[in-house]
Amino acid sequence: MFFDDTSDMLSIVRAGFITADTLTWEELFDGFNCLWAITYSSSMDFVCKLLKKFDYVEIIFGFEEIIASGIEKIFAYQSVSREFIKEISGKNKTDLVSRIDKGTLHLFVAREQLSHEKTYILEAADGRKRVVIGSANLSNAAFSGKQRENICYFDDDAAFDYYFTQFNKLKANSADNITKKCLTADVSRIDTLPLAETVLVKNAVIIKPTSIQDDSVRFVIDVKESVKKYAEIVSKNEKSDKQGFIRLIPENIKRMQKQFSDKITQEKELKKEYPELIIDIKAQIASLNGKPLDFFPKKDDVLNDVLLFLKYMSGFDTFYGDVSLVKARYFELANWFFASPFMACLRTTALVNRRDTLPYPIFALLYGKSNAGKSRFLELLLKMMIGQFVTPVKNNEFTKTAINALRYTVKGVPIVVDDISRDRFVNHIVETVKSDYFGADEQLINYPAIVISANEDVKVVEPELVKRMAVFRVNIGLDNNKARESANAVLKAQKDIGMAFYCEYLRHMMPIVSDILDTLRYDDEIEFSPDILAMSSEVLTTIIRENTEETPEFVRNLSFSDYFGSKIIADVAIKKIKDAWKRDRKAFLIDKKADELQYNAMDYHEAVRIVKELPAELESRYVRDSVIMRLSKARKFFEIDFKNRLFM
Repeated sequence: MFFDDTSDMLSIVRAGFITADTLTWEELFDGFNCLWAITYSSSMDFVCKLLKKFDYVEIIFGFEEIIASGIEKIFAYQSVSREFIKEISGKNKTDLVSRIDKGTLHLFVAREQLSHEKTYILEAADGRKRVVIGSANLSNAAFSGKQRENICYFDDDAAFDYYFTQFNKLKANSADNITKKCLTADVSRIDTLPLAETVLVKNAVIIKPTSIQDDSVRFVIDVKESVKKYAEIVSKNEKSDKQGFIRLIPENIKRMQKQFSDKITQEKELKKEYPELIIDIKAQIASLNGKPLDFFPKKDDVLNDVLLFLKYMSGFDTFYGDVSLVKARYFELANWFFASPFMACLRTTALVNRRDTLPYPIFALLYGKSNAGKSRFLELLLKMMIGQFVTPVKNNEFTKTAINALRYTVKGVPIVVDDISRDRFVNHIVETVKSDYFGADEQLINYPAIVISANEDVKVVEPELVKRMAVFRVNIGLDNNKARESANAVLKAQKDIGMAFYCEYLRHMMPIVSDILDTLRYDDEIEFSPDILAMSSEVLTTIIRENTEETPEFVRNLSFSDYFGSKIIADVAIKKIKDAWKRDRKAFLIDKKADELQYNAMDYHEAVRIVKELPAELESRYVRDSVIMRLSKARKFFEIDFKNRLFM
């Protein structure tokens, strides 16, 4: 059965059953001189065995994966195929290059069209012809008799003519030739990959990637995600033993069933909590639970929301610690939070168009002292965005699988993970945050951002996470008496504040985001992806300034560097070094000749944490309990002369 290139109708071969034979693969292919083959996946070891039987061979290798995101996947597949063919042919001592050079072997790889056919067209010197079709790929497993396969063959001219025509159509329309130059080229030579050589020969090639909405594509994606889901319920007892066997007994199934049921129940409970915020940039509209949002709220409602927000922020003045700095950090968080529903669309568009995704962080971490107002502030932001509170994901509910399930089902509304522990952070956050290409293959544009709240047990954030997530440290506190006194004011602000401020914000942001998307898609001259955080802060500050006589100092225009600049990332280390220099200069050793500054942190783990936070430009390293860095660069970075104590 083949798909016709110009019609939705199917080309179907009508066949009749004659008999069922028992043959070896050698007997099936013996007696023929020429082979034309289409295989969906293959074993080059078996291909090399097969080649020795024929004087002339053409093989089209179909693509095992789904080509959905462009040239990069085609290049990747063809590059891996090339190296694999070279490696296996070398092991089998099969000189493919010589045969290709002589013209007795032609190998092709799929370019864009999904190729699922397994067709083997045979011809003998005396004119006999055979066509083998079915489920068997060109592999040892398929033709060894060790696994079930559906294999049929025709010994007639009509079958040969039909399938030979189909073979040539596929070869002409969607396959590239693996040449001698390709197989002998260095791995760095992209211009010798099959697709590149086709382009150079034909001057141009038009590629139409497979539609991501195809059910088969969704199936492959869903299977990959399901593997992760089931992996969490499989214990060591259900893995292969030393002999390579997996032994299952009813108790295994019962245990896994209970654990899986608990996970599904937990995921359902989490999912039903979240409203659906859909932002349609193309149509310039947004809806909450299917109801359109009003982009032209009453001015008095906007004014009321702005004043309530500022009043809430003034409540931090009763806290102890560096309140002005923390208020600035909370404003930065609010800016990211309000822009977060745009991040999925921006990231997916950036990925598809090979743009930088760092300006569009989909994760945020809010951490610090336990009485710093973190949870209440996140509740306020949710109320401003969707008009209601949402029960956060609790520490014991957070797993990679649970969060990824939510990312596929929740639309727009940021997922709040509250009070996560250090162990849970280390074991589940890292891999989740590092999934840079999440949503790209599926073209997801409304998956939610995730903000994680943690206390001080999250001592330091690994560099691999810092560059991927917006990190906000709030080092203030409130004693219990003042906490009770301020609770009513906080609750009143949360109760009275509405969505007018956020709807006004969305009205201004929609055309801005539309322009950013156009830039990502069409502007080849840009050096950096547009800064959504900077543009968002301009909208926020404008709305606030229009609705208040005196704008607080923390309300200011921001940029990407306010979130990911080296001093922002290293703010804890900076404070630690500055405090130590102020209070205990004996902890420092200065070697001007070696251009080194040494700081004794008094603890190995503390030294490691400081080095991880400091930027690469300081060339910092740790030796036992001490941190060593470049003196000249440290002076500039910390804005300290480090001259008061001179040794060596």
